[in-house]
Amino acid sequence: MKEFLKKTYKFSNSWTGTIIIVLFVIFFIAQAFRIPSGSMKDSLLIGDHLFAKKFAYGIPMPHLPFLELSIMPWSDKLHLIDGDTPKRGDIVIFRYPNNIKQHFVKRCVALPDDELFVLNKDLYLHHREGDAWIKENFKEYEVVMFDSKLWVKNPYQKEHPGIHHDDKITNDGRYPQELFNFAPVKVTKDNYFMMGDNRDHSNDSRFWGTVPYENIEGTPWFVYFSIDENWEIRWDRVGKTPTDLESPAILERAQKQRIKEDKADHGIY
Repeated sequence: MKEFLKKTYKFSNSWTGTIIIVLFVIFFIAQAFRIPSGSMKDSLLIGDHLFAKKFAYGIPMPHLPFLELSIMPWSDKLHLIDGDTPKRGDIVIFRYPNNIKQHFVKRCVALPDDELFVLNKDLYLHHREGDAWIKENFKEYEVVMFDSKLWVKNPYQKEHPGIHHDDKITNDGRYPQELFNFAPVKVTKDNYFMMGDNRDHSNDSRFWGTVPYENIEGTPWFVYFSIDENWEIRWDRVGKTPTDLESPAILERAQKQRIKEDKADHGIY
């Protein structure tokens, strides 16, 4: 055993061993991502650098970093091993269905067989568990009757206060109608409906549809570095998990920065 450990240590210190260990970590444990856009403000900010937990929802098919080439190019599978599935409210990192080389990060707002619609920017969700379950679990939420079913209005904003709307975005014909009104849909099997927390500045499932399970890569683990547009380090965000970032003090600072940035920000990303 001692000789084996000695050889293992020696191999891990070699260039070959180091590369293999790094690739193993990236492929199966954690991968670094940088938040490039503001679609998840105030929960995640532009300039947040985070590690994604790659094994949160099974094991995605390993791809070579930067090149985004599958280690099994003869297969079009995006999942190596299936595992857990996203829960409602999870922040999910996934491969964009229209370009699998591009990663998106959004919040999962609906599961397979859930139904939802948007009216005047408000999200309404009919959970697949049915009316009795909704009555029991959403006593403190606004619940409405529509099409003989119960729908929960904005079911995530109390639990995740980073979700917000931009009052400057109004239904005056200048912006996509999907931001304001979205017809009722039922999420299909093995698919998930994703929306950004910065609801009026998010390119998400309202525009291009649901995300298949096989496209899902993982979930944010923790922020290992964060820097703002003025190249100042946000020390209060370093080492924090998404749950930590929802604390009132951190969220208040994120909101102040977003309000400042949004003065000249009307895009959808």
